[in-house]
This record gives sequence, C-alpha cells and structure tokens, in this order.
Amino acid sequence: MKMNEEILRYSISLPAPLLKELDDLVKAQNYASRSEFTRDIIREYLGRKSWSDSSSEATAVLVISYDHHEGELLMRKMRLEHDSKVEIICTNHIHIDHHNCLETLMLRGVVRDIEEFSANIKGLKGVKFSQLVRASVPKF
Repeated sequence: MKMNEEILRYSISLPAPLLKELDDLVKAQNYASRSEFTRDIIREYLGRKSWSDSSSEATAVLVISYDHHEGELLMRKMRLEHDSKVEIICTNHIHIDHHNCLETLMLRGVVRDIEEFSANIKGLKGVKFSQLVRASVPKF
C-alpha cells in the first residue's frame, strides 16, 4: 500500500468452516491479519487475469536447465534470444556440474511474445527443464 492511501472497509459473510480454513491459512502463512491475506489473494487473482490478455505488457522469469555440451544448443538458444521480440532484461547463469547449467532470464514484453519465446526455448534439444514464472506488478 502507498503512504496516505485511503483504506476502505467492507465486510463479507462466510460459513463457519470456510472462515476456519481462512484463519488456518492466515496463521500457517504468518499473515498479520485476514485483511493482508485477502489483499494478497486479490492481487494474485488480478495478476493471473492480466496474463489472459495476450496483447498486454508483462514481466516474467524463465528458468531453464540444460546440458551445455548438447550439439548446437547454445547457438540455437542465442539465436532465439537475439531474434526475439521479448526484451531480456537480465540473465543469471550458474554451472551445476560439468554438463548442466541453470539459467534465469528476466523478460519483459507482450504476453504472447513472452509465451512464444518460452515455448521455443523449452523445445530446444538439450533443455532438460523449463518453467515460465508469470510475474505481475499490481498497480494498487
């Protein structure tokens, strides 16, 4: 929340078992209050919803692991990165062992372009794991 942001109160009615589940989650996840937990749920939902518009701007993190000794993998990967419509903001690369690398790519661009880029990387021979983390930056 922003400083001096007006906070409005509202109330909801829940069946007792559902309220107990809510309270258990609030406690288990160390939230300060039901309100904090509920705000996070709403932000998460709105973030997921923002990814449903394939033409909207988005930010994501692509996590991949691969065998860097696999044929032309590095050249094909680099070609995809350079030809992509997606802006690669930052990368982080670590060597797991002699053959395996783990890499994160922070991405910004249009949802459809990010998802296409992710699918193209995932499809490369030698990529052992690929997961796109769809981030959202709430405007509230």
